[in-house]
Amino acid sequence: MLAVALDVAWWVTLVFLGVQGLVAIVNAVSFPRLDTLTRRVARDPSTGPQGVAAHAVSILVPARNEAATLPSTLPLLLQQGAREVLVLDDGSTDETAAIVDALAQDHPTLRRIEGQTLPEGWGGKNWACHQLAAQAQGDLWVFTDADVAWNEGALDALLKLQGRNAAGLTTVWPRQATVGWVERIAVPQIDMILLGALPHPLVDALPFASLAAANGQVMAWTPDAYARVDGHASVADEVLEDVRLAQRAKRLGVRLALALGGARIEARMYRSTRDVIDGFAKNVGAAAGSPAALALLVLVNLLAYTAVWPLALYDARFVWLAALGVALRALIAATSGRTPLEGLWQPLAPFLVLIVAARAASWRGGYAWRGRHYAPKGTP
Repeated sequence: MLAVALDVAWWVTLVFLGVQGLVAIVNAVSFPRLDTLTRRVARDPSTGPQGVAAHAVSILVPARNEAATLPSTLPLLLQQGAREVLVLDDGSTDETAAIVDALAQDHPTLRRIEGQTLPEGWGGKNWACHQLAAQAQGDLWVFTDADVAWNEGALDALLKLQGRNAAGLTTVWPRQATVGWVERIAVPQIDMILLGALPHPLVDALPFASLAAANGQVMAWTPDAYARVDGHASVADEVLEDVRLAQRAKRLGVRLALALGGARIEARMYRSTRDVIDGFAKNVGAAAGSPAALALLVLVNLLAYTAVWPLALYDARFVWLAALGVALRALIAATSGRTPLEGLWQPLAPFLVLIVAARAASWRGGYAWRGRHYAPKGTP
């Protein structure tokens, strides 16, 4: 009986890690990175000006209690050369408004918008982005979070990617900055999901909406494409609004362009253990699709990345699988522009996934974020 159980565990783990490994290898070769993209385009003498110029871009920033991040990230946005930078103050109770207003005195392209009261049936960020779109005047609308750092040349690189692909939606996954062991274990799981599950070449090659993704930290829309998908109004109550918008866009024939931020665009998503857990918990249920699928995901991760280590004491075959899990995380870290030594953290990741799943279950289908509590869908 033990031998049969070990065989099943070995095959399940091999298939799970093997598929992710193959996808990760493909993406390591093919997934664009903004920092390398800039050099490659610059060396190509046949490449002329394409797409939208920086001075025709609207940069749109939803902000709720972002006094800790805006002093460092907003000046970087103002250096990108955009036509306008609009910051929507979504009911902040800290110094967010004062910080924006102070910078606006020296930067005529910067404007603060006072957010309207959140209507029933809307998520906070979706409502903020909807209001920003109504104010945007540019030829390309770049939605970006207040905690995203746009380094020198970032907007130019994004515009080259958008122009090269004639994309209606261009989206970027920033290189995630992490501080402390909880962030280092948990936050890079975003890249594990993206680079281990979505083969980049198939995004253009196949028409299926399931082969689409986007990151709400950086989403650049042409106004026509945004109107075609009905913008954030079409996903008003979705917690995974970025992914749902990308899937909707692909179904409606909008071209997508995906890239990694590399050294051009970086972010530190969460600044406390509680934020890490709550931030992932609000998304994990929607991403899994059902409680049963979430439970299965937790169990498979525990087996593939953690249980393989003690199982190696009973069956030497699991040594190779344990090493494969670490190597997979190391490859994805290197592809994302971080240190491959991150691979050593991966055996601990499933424990945090378990904590996140428990937190999500405690909300019984709803979630809490940024001081707001959202009831489960269909609840009055």
